Amino acid sequence: SDELPLWDSPDVLDALDLCLACKGCTNECPVNVDMPTLKAEYLSHHYSRRLRPRHAYAFGLIDRWARLASAVPTLANLFTQAPGLSAIAKAAAGVSSRRRLPPFSKVTLQDWFRGRQNGDRPKTTRRVILWPDTFTNFFESEVGAAAVEALEDAGFEVTVPQGRLCCGRPLYDYGFLDLARRYLERTLDTLRNEIRDGVPVVGIEPSCVAVFRDELTKMLPNDEDAKRLSSQTFHLAEFLAAADGFEPPQLRRQVLLHGHCHAAATGGVEPEQKLLERMGVEVEAPESGCCGMAGAWGYEEAHYEVSQACGERVLLPAVREAPDDALVVADGFSCRHQIEQGGTGRRALHLAQVLKLARDYGPSGPPGARPELLARQLPPQRKPARAVIGILGAAGIAVFALARKRGR
Repeated sequence: SDELPLWDSPDVLDALDLCLACKGCTNECPVNVDMPTLKAEYLSHHYSRRLRPRHAYAFGLIDRWARLASAVPTLANLFTQAPGLSAIAKAAAGVSSRRRLPPFSKVTLQDWFRGRQNGDRPKTTRRVILWPDTFTNFFESEVGAAAVEALEDAGFEVTVPQGRLCCGRPLYDYGFLDLARRYLERTLDTLRNEIRDGVPVVGIEPSCVAVFRDELTKMLPNDEDAKRLSSQTFHLAEFLAAADGFEPPQLRRQVLLHGHCHAAATGGVEPEQKLLERMGVEVEAPESGCCGMAGAWGYEEAHYEVSQACGERVLLPAVREAPDDALVVADGFSCRHQIEQGGTGRRALHLAQVLKLARDYGPSGPPGARPELLARQLPPQRKPARAVIGILGAAGIAVFALARKRGR
């Protein structure tokens, strides 16, 4: 055939490999070239009849691995955090040896919410759905719990959907578009009644909000419920800033704010800065651009150097120069881990955690240096039946990893 091998071009594949899918081009480029969509579409066609690199399965299907690990988080963390074992886990997943894998939470957000006493939940006619994204649900459930409390403090009755739910954000990065479509259809089936009732959906992770606002209607352009969900999904700060009668707790503290790229592309950064200023916070928001982690992109061995260079351009030096008693705020899961792993000696917090610190410690905030260390973790709540399933799953993952290591 005289046709160009469009979907098999190694040059195109190499060029797109350096796209971080940050969505900056969709709102900063004068002609709004949507490179993340182009990349996802290309990878979907390119790998339609061939195996993807192992990191694509490790990160693209992270919701599945995380669900298995959540049954026995202590055992899972042994494999991903302990010296020696963690090296095997990183090699099996295609992760740079210079990265640290994030540990799993001892209790998922969904389990924590389900285990709360009914008396802990306010009764009101103002309802809101808090979306349990994979990263918050399985890795940083304390952030989700803080978001629940922030919304309740604003006068809302919060619902956290249960079951196997994921917006599919990591799937787009590796071109799993057919599976991403099925994830979105499952979400619509689960939330259909609430969507049609006009119940707002609030996201904790900016990249997941971006899926509902952007990819959802591209994948399901003729679905009216998809259009409804897209229009009634909000970033946490955006939703709280517009909530009637909500007065945020006061906090006299300096904050270094890093805006997530997907929040910037979908209108979520400016409301966050304004909400922090309403709290009485002195906000510094450097023009840091992308942190360089970009989901799982910066974890991959081939991308480590470029990832660090992105962070070192503005963000990481700014964090190092921040006062010890200042708060570093970044709503993106990967942004927070880039900061923590970037030699800064600091941990970043989500806005929800900042609101919680202000409520718990008052306007003066937590005492001493590195106030982020006082952000509380959630107590473990485990279920024996799930633990058995998790042990079997973790054992299977370990066998798979060792087999791949020996096969090389």
